[in-house]
Amino acid sequence: MVESRRGASHRTPRLTPNNHESARILVGDCVAQMATLPAESVDLVFADPPYNLQLQNDLRRPDDSKVDGVTDDWDKFGSFKEYDEFTHAWLKACKRVMKPSATLWVIGSYHNIFRVGAILQDLDFWILNDVVWRKSNPMPNFRGRRFTNAHETMIWASRDPGGKGYTFNYEALKAGNDDVQVRSDWTFPLCTGDERLKNSDGKKLHPTQKPEALLARVILSASRPDDLVIDPFSGTGTTGAVAKKLGRRFIGFERDPDYAKAAIKRINAVAPLEAPSIAPFVTAREAQRVPFSALIERGFISPGANLVDSKKRHKALVRADGAVMLGEKVGSIHRIGALAQGLEACNGWTFWHVETRKGLLPIDDLRAKVRAEMN
Repeated sequence: MVESRRGASHRTPRLTPNNHESARILVGDCVAQMATLPAESVDLVFADPPYNLQLQNDLRRPDDSKVDGVTDDWDKFGSFKEYDEFTHAWLKACKRVMKPSATLWVIGSYHNIFRVGAILQDLDFWILNDVVWRKSNPMPNFRGRRFTNAHETMIWASRDPGGKGYTFNYEALKAGNDDVQVRSDWTFPLCTGDERLKNSDGKKLHPTQKPEALLARVILSASRPDDLVIDPFSGTGTTGAVAKKLGRRFIGFERDPDYAKAAIKRINAVAPLEAPSIAPFVTAREAQRVPFSALIERGFISPGANLVDSKKRHKALVRADGAVMLGEKVGSIHRIGALAQGLEACNGWTFWHVETRKGLLPIDDLRAKVRAEMN
């Protein structure tokens, strides 16, 4: 079976992303340009495709002044069928370059997001969430015949059915949200002020420039430092600017040379954050394993010392081989901790403490020191 391809032919050479060039914009059709990338090379896709607003006439305010909306040619399609074919082509191109563990975010309005979602499923993407971006400062509905369009919808999807092995920095997001799970409704203002790129006339350069805060949450939630992020519809380079700031590699695709020029200038002016501020959040499960015997080997605890619980109700003897002893029973810090409390299981790292001149110290603190040495 021969697979048809829109854009570049199968003879187009594949380009390997340059690790030393952390962010770049490729000018041209995104389907053709993505065909130059190696298969399964991308970690995260963020796409802000044309919304196909189907505007037939100018939008006017009650005072008859014109609304500066989306009237550009790139948002105009002859029919829904034409838009669906366009959507199918770029999503298929994305899927080819995505790693099996990669995910894709696509944002849209009610005009297009449902069609995009259906085509995602037709192509066997696996939808993980729909996320509502609630705009704190939406444009009002000037005619007063509909509700104010105060939100846009993002779809988050993994490449393959079942959605396994993808990056989701759940613990980091939760820690930044007062230890509460982050919900699927996000509130951010529209892009305004100094962040909004302007043309030589002082008017906004791009009608749908997204706020950096929105992209930061997307990238922080679904990627890690040095991951490769791509944006098929780069526009003024918001995704690239945020990706570079957060220590991710980036490739953007943009047909309009004026947008691409502005995006390159914007991205080049960005300085990546210092490594400690963007280092991956390491959960207890992900942390490097440290056996209790390592504390003895490094001299943090001596054989013959006693471990006690926080209230000093139980005492266990530390053996030279890394086991601990409670009466006649010998076992791991976890097994003996459970035995001391009459429980089925116990986290010995948090249960047991050692006596120091400053008082009781959890042995988990000593484990953290060993991990720091190992790193």
